[in-house]
Amino acid sequence: MVSNPEIMSPFEDIRPYYDTEVNQAIRQIIDHPMLKAMMNFTFPDFQDSYWKDLMLHCHSIRDFQINFIYPGVKKVLEKSSEGLSTSGFEKLEASTSYLFISNHRDIILDTSLLNASLYEKGLFMTTSAIGDNLVKKPFLNHLSRLTRNFTIKRGLPARELLESSKVVSAYIRHSLLRENRSVWIAQREGRTKDGNDLTHKGVLKMISMASDEGEHFLDYLKRLNVIPVSISYEYDPTDILKMPELLAKANQETYIKAENEDFKTLLSGIIGQKKRIHIHIGDLLNDKIEYIKNTVSGNVKQMQALADLIDNQIITGYKLWPTKYIACDLLSGTDQFSSEYTSEEKALFEARFRRGVDKNNPVAVKSFLSMYANPVLNQKRLLEEIKN
Repeated sequence: MVSNPEIMSPFEDIRPYYDTEVNQAIRQIIDHPMLKAMMNFTFPDFQDSYWKDLMLHCHSIRDFQINFIYPGVKKVLEKSSEGLSTSGFEKLEASTSYLFISNHRDIILDTSLLNASLYEKGLFMTTSAIGDNLVKKPFLNHLSRLTRNFTIKRGLPARELLESSKVVSAYIRHSLLRENRSVWIAQREGRTKDGNDLTHKGVLKMISMASDEGEHFLDYLKRLNVIPVSISYEYDPTDILKMPELLAKANQETYIKAENEDFKTLLSGIIGQKKRIHIHIGDLLNDKIEYIKNTVSGNVKQMQALADLIDNQIITGYKLWPTKYIACDLLSGTDQFSSEYTSEEKALFEARFRRGVDKNNPVAVKSFLSMYANPVLNQKRLLEEIKN
């Protein structure tokens, strides 16, 4: 899994740091106030000299993740959640690299929690995709590269976007097939705002660009060991922050992000209350991909069938917390799912709802409740389709 930094990498603009670069990168951020705030949160009982001395002796990404990021994630879980549960990790083999295609709810936590779980289970942590819009500030760029993220460039003109996509695709291939390092990528660009976890075919097309000449894209994807991942938060700590964009969409208006909106969302995701969290590892898709290749005609239809397959795994693997059922009943004005939650849980959800949403605005009410209810409705629809 060691790359040779002496040879200029074709991935220079997007790659994480090499281990040989880690210590120098740390020295560039060691006195940054944001790093101090992070470490004071992670190590509240120690003086700054404790973590600074440890960090200055750090010479690899793995050491940085294990000694500083992992304890920070554990502290986040302790302070702003009621715990993380997992399922499906027993399917993973320690010596195999996987392409984890995941639903995406939180900018930082989705990958941080997956990697914490992989580490605890003795599995290699991933290299993870992150939008370059999130790492514009030098400190965040350093931190991102120190936690084995690779950047995906956003907002490029068509020609530059194509070239950038080819580089990202080649990097994903390099990580999986040359370095035997698993990769995490979201099923779509940006986080899901409305609770509908749907795979964008553009993501699959981008990944497929690095297939060998003459190789069927489905055969190539089988080599990458695609596994869908579902992450579910009982409470979305950024639910209220998503409302302006949801309202703009409902009113068919163009939404323009406010300055520092991404950073505010990032921070809220980390410190906001999440209650319970669950990560589910789906099935290796190789057999089903082969079935699609043999039964579906044409690349366009095959790509759609693959997107549907990933969606179905993510939707069925999604843990439905009481908040999701409460939102369904409030949305429909019934008590259809009342057996799935307590009156206390409902009162807590309604109190949060009242604080953040104008109940006199029917569009706002529907948008907020749908954010929580859609996973239930989608799972129910899928099960009915399977039954029929």
